[in-house]
Amino acid sequence: MSSKATSRFFIVRTTVRQELNAALIIEARAKGMTNSGLYSLIVPPDVKGYVIVEIEGLHLLYDLIKDLKHVKGRATGSISRDELERLIITKPVITEIKPGDMVEIISGPFKGLKALVISVNTQRNEVTLNILEASYKLEATVPGDYVKPIKK
Repeated sequence: MSSKATSRFFIVRTTVRQELNAALIIEARAKGMTNSGLYSLIVPPDVKGYVIVEIEGLHLLYDLIKDLKHVKGRATGSISRDELERLIITKPVITEIKPGDMVEIISGPFKGLKALVISVNTQRNEVTLNILEASYKLEATVPGDYVKPIKK
């Protein structure tokens, strides 16, 4: 009779901008324990103040994070793999932008200006914009990473 342990993903609340430090401390403590049940630690790039821990059970997680620096809250439930994938996989901004959308330029010589999208070239990662805050009609082509959508 073999019993295969199954792991689950739990979210642990940490101090903002200390996610990596908290993950390293959790890893160091797990190495010191004989049976920690820890499989992986994930620090999502776009989620501030949270670390995702893959571990065998909630009771093992509580033992692992008890009295740790930068850990602010305990996990109450597990998350599914689909939810985890949504947190980890980031879509390029250019895939969300369509002609007619309002964007703000966040980098380059036009930084801080609002513009209207005229066309999007996903192959070259370029966006052609009509700068709204210019006193005359000004069109510019900028890299897709230079813009963030404001509203559709």
